Amino acid sequence: MSDTHKLDCLRGIGESELGIDDWRDEIDRIDEQLVRLLNERSQCAIEIGRIKRDAGLAVYSPSREKEVIEHVTAVNGGPRDADAVRRLFERIIDESRSIERVTMDREIKEKESATAQIEQQKERRAE
Repeated sequence: MSDTHKLDCLRGIGESELGIDDWRDEIDRIDEQLVRLLNERSQCAIEIGRIKRDAGLAVYSPSREKEVIEHVTAVNGGPRDADAVRRLFERIIDESRSIERVTMDREIKEKESATAQIEQQKERRAE
């Protein structure tokens, strides 16, 4: 059975026929999807961070974060209320900013290190 249809099938069985293990298995499957999606989102944030770095833009963009929060709360169909979705996405955005910074810092250090090695090689050849 396709994972995308499992929840619908579980609902069709009826809550009284499902055990806690069935629902926990479903939560585990959904959690795995969430991790994959969050990692995909993180990769997008890293790419955006590279574009921002090359354009000389700041990592923190309050207007964009506001847009994201407005979007996700607008598409929320429940059962979570808008405040819960907002809090979740504030955390997701915070983690995205963090990975942007960490990745950009690491890449800058790697570039500086490579440049320093090239300079050292040039100096040795000149001697």
